[in-house]
Amino acid sequence: MHDTRPTTPEGSLHVGLFAGMAEAVGRRTVDLAWSGGTAAALRSRLAVEYPAVAALLARSAVAVGAAYVADDATVPPGADVAIIPPVSGG
Repeated sequence: MHDTRPTTPEGSLHVGLFAGMAEAVGRRTVDLAWSGGTAAALRSRLAVEYPAVAALLARSAVAVGAAYVADDATVPPGADVAIIPPVSGG
């Protein structure tokens, strides 16, 4: 069986957005030119490009692949990235 997910070109990131963040940006994914950096640098970059979600980004988790990462973790080009906003509930 073949993987039918789109591939991300080297030198870029395909970032998944969820909940209120996706609503504020107006889409569930964004593509960025990315030569690599930390999760903190990715948050900063997204905050500059999408100022409407800057405050939410500061409180959101970054996942690379299937694992949450710390702000000092490396996010390589082509990685599968998701930004997960805080969740509240009962």
